[in-house]
Amino acid sequence: MKVLVIGGGGREHALCWKLHHSDSVSEVICAPGNPGIAKHARCIPVGAEDIEGLMQVARDEHVRLVVVGPEVALVKGLGNQLRAEGFAVYGPDAEAAKLEGSKSFSKALMDEANVPTAAFETHSDPDKAEALIRQWGAPIVIKASGLAAGKGVIVAQSVDEAIEAARDMLSGNRFGDAGSQVVIEEFLSGEEASCLFLVSGDTILPLASSQDHKALLDGDLGPNTGGMGAYSPAPCVTAAIEKEVLETVARPIIAALKAHGAEFIGTLYAGIMLTDDGIKTLEFNVRFGDPECQPLMLRLKSDLGEVLLAAAEKRLQGMELEWDSRKALCVAVVSKGYPASFKKGQVISGLDAVEASGSMVFHAGTAEKDGQIVNAGGRVLGITALADSVREAQHQVYQSLQHLDWKDGFYRKDIGYRAVQREER
Repeated sequence: MKVLVIGGGGREHALCWKLHHSDSVSEVICAPGNPGIAKHARCIPVGAEDIEGLMQVARDEHVRLVVVGPEVALVKGLGNQLRAEGFAVYGPDAEAAKLEGSKSFSKALMDEANVPTAAFETHSDPDKAEALIRQWGAPIVIKASGLAAGKGVIVAQSVDEAIEAARDMLSGNRFGDAGSQVVIEEFLSGEEASCLFLVSGDTILPLASSQDHKALLDGDLGPNTGGMGAYSPAPCVTAAIEKEVLETVARPIIAALKAHGAEFIGTLYAGIMLTDDGIKTLEFNVRFGDPECQPLMLRLKSDLGEVLLAAAEKRLQGMELEWDSRKALCVAVVSKGYPASFKKGQVISGLDAVEASGSMVFHAGTAEKDGQIVNAGGRVLGITALADSVREAQHQVYQSLQHLDWKDGFYRKDIGYRAVQREER
């Protein structure tokens, strides 16, 4: 079958690479894609937010399956329009995508479905937000309710920082319309993990566990980002915890969406915190995580095209996923200055040598200029490796990165440190 993948980041590169190696797939098309994706798919320069343009690509190419990578296209209703024209789509309709598109909706639905989560209030009035922050104290979490590319969460260590963040969001200065409402949450301490599920109506199939590093700097310090690296599996997610997340988080939220008239087909991403008081849900996303998708695709042994088509056509029940028993780890290389301002158009060399040394290079924010690869975004590359232990995968990636020639490329030096510590114990 012919498959169309929407998006042009590291997640979409991983999906295109895996689909390219799927026996069920004859051709992969990607819109808009990137120079790395172009090795595994035919790229068509139509943006991931150009809904009508994407619809035309699907029609012209007569694709069997459309896999929607980014959340913005889903929130804008691309899934609705594709399904209305008879395409098989892996990705939820706009109604279900509100689970990610609106944190205030998501938190209210968690409350309704008795999904364990942090105490919260939603505010659009800066003075009321400030009053609550002063009442609750710090540390405290401030979230822009709308889509903010994974950067709309501020973990404030002081009351003043929290008030400034809330007022900055509500004024529209920080995240535009995404910050017209803020969700103020109690701060949770513990270990974070990512639990992803393939969902097809009432059928929910867990993916292997993973863990990402959101903070910019080593030791999980510094500002939040879209993700500086990830690995799979996450040793903190035991079989018992995986089952508990399925039964107390995934099933109730999917049932609650259905009660609101929104059937979910696609990837449900539950960001969880393992606290002293048990599992708490931090957030939901409605697509494969990025960078979690990269190590997951390296470990997946099943035919991805077959599985995603079955989900899109509501034939997922009874299917099982096969995983490589080895561990996979991905380190994100970002533009210096990210997640704030950074320069684009810098030449990146040494990528062939990185791959020749045994790691996979997934392109995220790259472009081609005069025959050379240049940076075109904040998160630019995802260097990923598979090994018998997290420590070995970590060592492999960092050895490979020695071959990268990009002086303004920045990356954390400790991705996977928690899992490595567990292995050593």
